[in-house]
Formats: sequence, C-alpha cells, structure tokens
Amino acid sequence: MAKPTRELESKALKLSPRQRARLAQRLISSLEREVDADAEKLWRQEAERRLGEIKSGKVAGIPAEKVIRKARSSLR
Repeated sequence: MAKPTRELESKALKLSPRQRARLAQRLISSLEREVDADAEKLWRQEAERRLGEIKSGKVAGIPAEKVIRKARSSLR
C-alpha cells in the first residue's frame, strides 16, 4: 500500500463511527457509478451487435408471445 493511502486510511480510522460509515458509503457509491457506466456501455454494444445480426438476416427474432409463453411454462 502506498504511503499516501496508508496515511489516508490512518486518518479515516480516527473518525467517529458515523463519519466512517458516511465515508465508506460515499466511496462505495463512487465505485458503483463506475461499474454502472461500464455495464451500460457493454449492454449498449451487445444490443447494437444483436440488432446488426437481425438486420443482416444472420438471426431471426422470436415473437414476444412465444417467448412469454415459454417463460411462463418453465415457471410452472
């Protein structure tokens, strides 16, 4: 662990439990935003790839009614 990180950790551990909880919440939240942005980008790319396959005729779509019927029957 780098010295600045150790110093920051040492200072953070001296905070009150309430302050540490708030800091932890903010740090975790900042990570979730990064993950969400990455996931959003990957899902967009996947959707574009699938749309391209449908438009090119490489794959055929399945009617929604058929998909829903199959999903419902598998849940029974």
